Amino acid sequence: MRDSQDTWLPQPAPDEVEIGQILQALADPVRLQIVRLLAAAGEGSCTSLDVPVKRSTVSHHLRTLRESGVVATRLVGNTRLSRLRTAELEEQFPGLMTAILAATPRDRQPVG
Repeated sequence: MRDSQDTWLPQPAPDEVEIGQILQALADPVRLQIVRLLAAAGEGSCTSLDVPVKRSTVSHHLRTLRESGVVATRLVGNTRLSRLRTAELEEQFPGLMTAILAATPRDRQPVG
């Protein structure tokens, strides 16, 4: 996943990632939406993700996701591109991200 030409922001090693930190990070609806958008797009920046909060707030949420081990972020010029650490998380916590991404968002669940 890491290209030697890219500069990556600090993130926990796969064996340092804790399930509680992941679940706490994903408990926020905006962060969960960001994760779903990154899963669909593959990679994104705080300006490319269509979420209903300010760019600075998206940046904060991406930092929280990175520090919890959910995303990896690389620098490309002045842009920070984030992507899910799907393979690493699948190895550490089999089925977790698959289940999270497959869950129907609350606003799309059938009523009654």
